[in-house]
Amino acid sequence: MWMKKLRILTPFSQSQLLRRREITVSSFNTQFDFPSISPQVEQFPQFLQSRKLNFLGNDLGFSGRTLFSSEAAQKNSCWNSCCNGVSSNTTPLLVCTACGCVQPVDQSVDFFQIFGLEKKYEIEGENLERKYKDWQRKLHPDLVHTKSQKEREYAAEQSARVIDAYRTLTDPLSRAIYILKLERVHVDEEEKIDDVELLTEMLEIRETVDEAADSKALKQIQGQVQGKFEQSSISFVDAFQSRKYEEALAAIRRMTYYKRANEEIVKKL
Repeated sequence: MWMKKLRILTPFSQSQLLRRREITVSSFNTQFDFPSISPQVEQFPQFLQSRKLNFLGNDLGFSGRTLFSSEAAQKNSCWNSCCNGVSSNTTPLLVCTACGCVQPVDQSVDFFQIFGLEKKYEIEGENLERKYKDWQRKLHPDLVHTKSQKEREYAAEQSARVIDAYRTLTDPLSRAIYILKLERVHVDEEEKIDDVELLTEMLEIRETVDEAADSKALKQIQGQVQGKFEQSSISFVDAFQSRKYEEALAAIRRMTYYKRANEEIVKKL
């Protein structure tokens, strides 16, 4: 674990000025082959213990570290040897704000940071789309075709990552899974589950879909399924905000099934 020690001089007395204070900074086919999610979560007390506070008492967030002075400057410095600019921006350095050079992908930058969004489930779709288009314009091959091979490769990698981030955050289910993973909550999308009540409900939905007489009946079922999905989304938000991760996983599990049920209905419309 990265740790840094700071010396803080207190202003109260000459003797206190000489005193050293160390503060430790430290992701329904046609047969309804249901996917599954395993509610395996790291023990929350241990998780809290692993998250240290910096000297201002602020949470270090998802990255688990805070950058200071020369290290922060180095991280935000442009790779271009002809550029002496250091980004003073708080937004991710996908493109240098000083010389416009496309930067290499920084995997420590999460999808929310790419779009300058707060790390929360509820996001504004229009704002996300606008920022997505802005990034794609800056990373478009037509704008970097005269650049060096190195920078063209950076642009292709950054563009792919921006697309991945956009697709993840615009899909409610993918966004819920992603934000839990940022909180180091394990989401197993492959393991089978044994929620009899949920499985029974899905079987009933399948039978209803199979017996639907026309598209009007299918759309009615679709509306009901969508309502259940939205209600599960609300349950996820409540559980996530309360740090009740087991309940959040249960909500994700229901969202997964309702989404796949809706996809099956769409195929029949």
